[in-house]
Amino acid sequence: MEIILKKLLIISTTAIALSACTTTGNVEKNTAIGTAAGAAAGAVIGNNVGKGDAKTGAIIGGVAGAVGGAVVGRQKDQTMGEGTKLRKPAFGQRMYYDQAAGRYYFIDEETGKTYWQNGALRTN
Repeated sequence: MEIILKKLLIISTTAIALSACTTTGNVEKNTAIGTAAGAAAGAVIGNNVGKGDAKTGAIIGGVAGAVGGAVVGRQKDQTMGEGTKLRKPAFGQRMYYDQAAGRYYFIDEETGKTYWQNGALRTN
């Protein structure tokens, strides 16, 4: 039983660490929320079912919640749209200067959208 708990702890720690590799914060936030909610639900269920082991239930629930939260956060990132995606100008692509902003931008020929030189979406 002790080995299972250690493995679950390693898996949940790894899931949280890997979720920290995003730029929007959705995955991190949802992983943390999922971990907390899953651990709480797992403790309650584990305490009331079977041998009444709240600790094991909390660990299993925490891991399941972390994975579920990370998945939800990733889906949010994917559905946020073009504003979160960075575009890099093609080699030799023409750059334009926005005098009001004091920055260079380029036009994506496929979509017609404009992006700043660093790849962030430019709103007109």
